[in-house]
Amino acid sequence: MTAVNQIGWFQIGTDQPEAAERFYGELFGWTFADDETAGAAYRIITTPGEGGLQGGLANSGGPNHAVFSVVVADTEATCRQAEAAGGKVLVKRTTADGLTLAHVLDPSGNQFQIFTPPAG
Repeated sequence: MTAVNQIGWFQIGTDQPEAAERFYGELFGWTFADDETAGAAYRIITTPGEGGLQGGLANSGGPNHAVFSVVVADTEATCRQAEAAGGKVLVKRTTADGLTLAHVLDPSGNQFQIFTPPAG
């Protein structure tokens, strides 16, 4: 069970599900599988690592939506990777309370945040 006040699920709605799968798969190593109850219209996202968070990818046909934060080892390097994969850095690297963060748009225009926690 997910602890209280932590992300327990996320959903990405997109009118370009194949492009979204390719983008997030290449950028973060996420994998996708059909939801057994919804078929291809809804895909289950699994993030890497033990106890990785799961989420969903909905073929929404628009409007596109997503709000989530992803922990990364190097915010600046991940911004470069996002741009190389077809994304756009919306808010460049910022530091606040020891966190290094940035806001990124995926190729469908969904905004999300990446951050590197303070060392230690």
